[in-house]
Amino acid sequence: MLETLLGGIFGGLLRLAPEAFKLFDRAGERKHELAMLNAEMEFAKVRGEIAMRQTEAQMTMAEMDAMAEAFKEQGATAAAAGKVIAGISALVRPGITYLFVTAYFSVKFAMFELAMAQQGDWKEVLIGIWTKDDMTIMFMIISFWFVGRVYDRVNR
Repeated sequence: MLETLLGGIFGGLLRLAPEAFKLFDRAGERKHELAMLNAEMEFAKVRGEIAMRQTEAQMTMAEMDAMAEAFKEQGATAAAAGKVIAGISALVRPGITYLFVTAYFSVKFAMFELAMAQQGDWKEVLIGIWTKDDMTIMFMIISFWFVGRVYDRVNR
């Protein structure tokens, strides 16, 4: 009788074994499908970034082409206007730069004089009025006039 009972139990367990393997197989399939879906989403994300960078590159090229065309037109207009007008046109950017630098340092000098009139220590005042933003502006102007010009000459 014990053999019959054990035979029935093992027979039932062996009968259920394929169903248990199917459950484990389905769970593995679901994990695989989820992994594939995540991989597809990541690929779509990368593909979107690539498309966006291509669009940005095309826009940058279009902007460069437009600037080149504007410079050609400006040069043709200046040449057609004569030497005097071309000379005045060539002095606009340096003139504005000189005016800006003069006004900027005039404001800084006025700040210094005001602080000194209020009995400030000149060392602390100089350190206080010369900030990171001032350094940024100074280096932008220097890089425009010196580094930018060299870069333009090399790339002609």
